[in-house]
Amino acid sequence: MTASTTRSSDDTEPTPHPVSGGPIVQLPTAFGDFVAQAWTDHVTGVEHLAVSSPNPPKDGQAPLVRLHSECLTGDVFGSYRCDCGEQLAFALELIHAEGGTLLYLRGQEGRGIGLANKIKAYALQEAGFDTVEANEQLGLPVDARSYSAAGQILAEMGLHEVRLLSNNPDKQNRLAQAGVSVVEMVPTEVPSREQNLRYLQTKKDRMDHRLTLETEPVGNGKTPSRSPFDNEQD
Repeated sequence: MTASTTRSSDDTEPTPHPVSGGPIVQLPTAFGDFVAQAWTDHVTGVEHLAVSSPNPPKDGQAPLVRLHSECLTGDVFGSYRCDCGEQLAFALELIHAEGGTLLYLRGQEGRGIGLANKIKAYALQEAGFDTVEANEQLGLPVDARSYSAAGQILAEMGLHEVRLLSNNPDKQNRLAQAGVSVVEMVPTEVPSREQNLRYLQTKKDRMDHRLTLETEPVGNGKTPSRSPFDNEQD
């Protein structure tokens, strides 16, 4: 267990954030062969998983890193209300090919509000609120996630400079605060769907995500229309 180099709000004193890693094991998957290591955040007790390519990055580049927030509905059930499961698959394929690590960050369901609150937010979204407004109606933060443990895990793994697989510039800023340098942002946008188009538009307009919102052809190839089930939380 070691202390984190995460900076405090005045950016002068390091704030300890202890984590510890378990054994490294083989993890063969549909996306290729990886190695995996579980990590425990000793502040929160939450366990995270690092899934890494066994091959070094190509051409001396910084390793690819994806900070993937747990999303039961998208990652496990393949929900079309979000792009989480598709981003997870995209990131694993790219990391396997080019070298790097995916940190699967548990306890971050619904941008940190939890599964039950995410489902409550869905109900509000179906009543017409967007993903930001729904959290606000519940009296919850728009984004309650912390990346202190993620930054420390990357440091423990020797990943001090990374190419970040993300559309979210806030993750770049938060990793910098945790002492990890992001040398490049690598987009992870996947085609939007009828069911998640408004959600993604909200992330682009209100949360500064770098999205172009290209859509998949639906039926006659026209851009999908708005659906009542178009606002995910992750």
